[in-house]
Amino acid sequence: MRLAIITTHPIQYYAPVFKLLADKIDVKVFYTWGNEAQEKFDPGFGKTISWDIPLLDGYCYEWIKNTSTQPGSHNFKGIVNPGLINQIKSWQADAVLVYGWAYDSHLKVIRHFKNKIPVYFRGDSTLLDVKPGAKQLLRTIFLRWIYGHVDHAFYVGSNNDAYFKKYGLKDKQLTFAPHAIDNDRFAAEKGEEAFKIRSNLGIKPGDILILFAGKFEEKKSPDLLLNAFLTLDVPNTHLLFVGNGILEETLKTNACRNSNVHFLSFQNQLAMPATYQACNLFCLPSQGPGETWGLAVNEAMAAGKPVLVSNKCGCATDLVNPGVTGEIFEAGNASSLKKKLHSLIGEKNGLTILGSNAEAKIAGWTFSKQADAMLNVINNSHAN
Repeated sequence: MRLAIITTHPIQYYAPVFKLLADKIDVKVFYTWGNEAQEKFDPGFGKTISWDIPLLDGYCYEWIKNTSTQPGSHNFKGIVNPGLINQIKSWQADAVLVYGWAYDSHLKVIRHFKNKIPVYFRGDSTLLDVKPGAKQLLRTIFLRWIYGHVDHAFYVGSNNDAYFKKYGLKDKQLTFAPHAIDNDRFAAEKGEEAFKIRSNLGIKPGDILILFAGKFEEKKSPDLLLNAFLTLDVPNTHLLFVGNGILEETLKTNACRNSNVHFLSFQNQLAMPATYQACNLFCLPSQGPGETWGLAVNEAMAAGKPVLVSNKCGCATDLVNPGVTGEIFEAGNASSLKKKLHSLIGEKNGLTILGSNAEAKIAGWTFSKQADAMLNVINNSHAN
């Protein structure tokens, strides 16, 4: 069984799955961005990112020449690979697994191999941002046409499942393969490093620290969180923003008069477990559009932290049990966010209990479960 995997570039949420798949079947990953994607400029962070953990170990891969004049995963014409289909054929793939269709070459692969070999698909889109109207009607027709070329899709959670069904895929064509992160790495005890982070920021052991980690961009609404925090007036409570982005200067200007608001620049993967463990509560206040999941929530939960997320985060339905693993607030609603923040930070011991519940909840969302779900479908299809 030879599975060709089509994806833009190596990332920490996919590479471990590729390795697990390669342990059981013959896998080759075709990276369509080209080898310059190993160290790429991320417009969201506003800087060049190079991950500090290995992402190419344990499986076969190939960098595919990208002839786009504006290469990247930010637009349909950012991924143009004239030789890709012939390279997949030359490798004699028995099936293809495509990550995302909204790139020139990926869509061509899906269309070309339909009815030739099984076409599998992985994406995490949701219906959370859908607005009724003529444009949406046309989009529905278009997406039904797209997914008519897919034999089987692996959905990441409930919102993604609903999306695939709306656009034509049937139950028998859908398999749950959970969105996952390296739970063990984020759960590994980093108490000393976490204490150092807090100490360097002047946060006392008994103080409560709320954490936002990600891109400082409108989609993620860090400004909403800052404004809610500034009106809380709860003593011994701090807010830490970790990351960079277009809103950074505005956030720092608005926060400058409050000594309990702190900022750290982008932290690479090896530093993030301690960063999560330094906080008492993680918040992802995204308003979208396009917060299809929010894997930082998985990471925080694996680190044993409760989470406060907006209802526009794709993960909310599956991972956040209100009053058990955290809370959900109405996206864009400052009053709703403030109310949930106030109730959560009112009792530090309660946060500890919610954090333990969160860690137990996320324990079932693993790379192994994702890979096993994929292998089960792929092997059964190949056997038939």
